[in-house]
Amino acid sequence: MTTSNIGEGKLSALGGYSVLYLVFIYLPVLFLPLFSFNDGIYVAFPLKGFTTRWYAEMAGNEALLQALKNSVMVGGTVAVIATVLGTLAARAFTRYRFAGRKPLFGIIVIPLVVPGIILGIALLVMSNRIGVELSLFTIGASHLLITTPFATLIMISRLEGFDPNLEEASQDLGETGWMTFWRVTFPLALPGIVASLLLSFTESFDEFILAFFLSGTEATLPLYIWGQLRFPARLPMVLALGTAILVASFVVIAFAEWARRRGVKVKG
Repeated sequence: MTTSNIGEGKLSALGGYSVLYLVFIYLPVLFLPLFSFNDGIYVAFPLKGFTTRWYAEMAGNEALLQALKNSVMVGGTVAVIATVLGTLAARAFTRYRFAGRKPLFGIIVIPLVVPGIILGIALLVMSNRIGVELSLFTIGASHLLITTPFATLIMISRLEGFDPNLEEASQDLGETGWMTFWRVTFPLALPGIVASLLLSFTESFDEFILAFFLSGTEATLPLYIWGQLRFPARLPMVLALGTAILVASFVVIAFAEWARRRGVKVKG
């Protein structure tokens, strides 16, 4: 057997593994839209018929819409704050060399390795001790704790190869520090900023454990879904909700990719 044949065999095996991996990951997801149109309350074959009443029920459910509004509000706020903090931290780590740099970086990423249930219990105990009322604010603060490390890592990877001479050249030509940031630094960092916003929002939007401990009387969407799963008759509405979220996620990702490609073309 020649070397080329061995190489082709490895590529074929790798391709087959990739197909199986994608099927394993995405095939269960495809059952959401399938059963969301099923005219029955049980997730089972054969399907009872085609219906859109679960989507109508979802659209008219005030509790669900309020939970969705809470999740979007918390996720959007957390994404913006985490991205700002992550960008500032990444700029400090990539641009300057200072004492305690490595220990400080380790402290920032610690929440990524602490189990969520331990973090949730610790934050609940601390909130009770200092007298902070459980609300969307405590949920957002806990989400900020776990999204800021993600944002920092993303922005560090984006700013790692940034040439500081570009900023110095801009300032030598008479631009202020603020205008240098907007005309030089921000356009180059924009793909990382978009990625940080999307990842931080997604992480906050679907986070359950911390919200479970710190929600109080205000529920986010994952908490609402968890509560509805105890009632079999409401499962189809949850599937319709999952389908809507799936479609919205696809649209957001497609738009982000379109914006990234458009930015690359404009830059080119």
